[in-house]
Amino acid sequence: MMGNPPTTLNVGESIAQRKRRTLVAPDMNLSLDQSEGSVLSDDFLETPDDLDINVDDIETPDETDSLEFINNGNELEWEDDTPVATAKRLPGESEEERDSSGRLWRTVIIGDQEQRIDMQVIRPYLRVVTHGGYYGEGLNAIIVFAACYLPDSSCEDYTYIMENLFLYVVSSLELLVAEDYMIVYLNGATPRRKMPGISWLKRCYQMIDRKLRKNLKCLIIAHPTWFIRTVLAISRPFISVKFMDKIRYVHTLEELSQIIPMEHVQIPECVLQLEQEQQQTNSTLSKERPKSMIAEVGRDI
Repeated sequence: MMGNPPTTLNVGESIAQRKRRTLVAPDMNLSLDQSEGSVLSDDFLETPDDLDINVDDIETPDETDSLEFINNGNELEWEDDTPVATAKRLPGESEEERDSSGRLWRTVIIGDQEQRIDMQVIRPYLRVVTHGGYYGEGLNAIIVFAACYLPDSSCEDYTYIMENLFLYVVSSLELLVAEDYMIVYLNGATPRRKMPGISWLKRCYQMIDRKLRKNLKCLIIAHPTWFIRTVLAISRPFISVKFMDKIRYVHTLEELSQIIPMEHVQIPECVLQLEQEQQQTNSTLSKERPKSMIAEVGRDI
C-alpha cells in the first residue's frame, strides 16, 4: 500500500538543511486586480523586474525567524485624511507593573538609561501633556503643555511628583513626535505656585534628545506673564541661542489659531474662562476709551 505523497523535495541535504528548503505556499488571491493579497498587488510586485524570480535564491523563514516590522509597537493610522501616530507603549517601555503595595510603575528608556516612573503618583497630572494634532504636511506634531495641570508646590511630596512627572513628559515627547514638531505652552490661568522651577525646566531641556531639540520648530507661549518671561530670561545661560529664537508669544487663542489648526488642541476650561474675561475687559476698555478722549478734547477747547 502506497503512503502519502511527499510534501518536500529531498535533494540530499542534511535534516537541518532540508528544513530550510521547505517551501510553504502562502495564501494568495489569484485575481487579476490589485486588491489586497492579489498577485498584482503592491505586496507582491514593486517593479516589472520582480517578475524574474530565481527559486533557488529564496530563503523561507523557519520557526525561529521573525519579522520585526510586524510587531514593533508603533503604527500609523489614518483619521480624517490625517496620519496619526499611535503606539501601544513608549519606545523601550515595558507594560505598567504593579508592585507588592499595589503601586503602578512604568519603565522607559531615556538617553540610553532605564528609568522607572511612578504612575500612581502622577496620575492626576497626566493631562499636562497632550497631542494637539498636526500642522503643515506630514507628521509635524503639535504638543500641548498645559501648565495649569501641574501640581501645586505646597502639596505633599511635591519634589517626588515633579521628578516622576519630568520623566513622563520627556518620554512622552519621544512617543508623540515623529518628525518636526512645535510645542504650545498654555501659560494662562496658572498661578505662580504651579509654575515649574528653573532647575526642573533646565533638566527637561538637557535630557531631551538632541534630535528632538533640533526638530522643534517653534515654542509658542500663550498668555505669557512677566513671571514666565523672567524665567526664560534667567534660563538663557543654559539654553542655546537657536532655541531662544524659536520662542514666540501669543496673547489670545485667536492669535494661536492663526498659527496652528485648533481642531485637536485641548484647551483647559480655566484657560477658556481667562480668555473670555480678557475679551470682556478689552471690550469695556475700548468702549470707555472714546469717552475719555472726548472729555480731553472738550477740556482743550
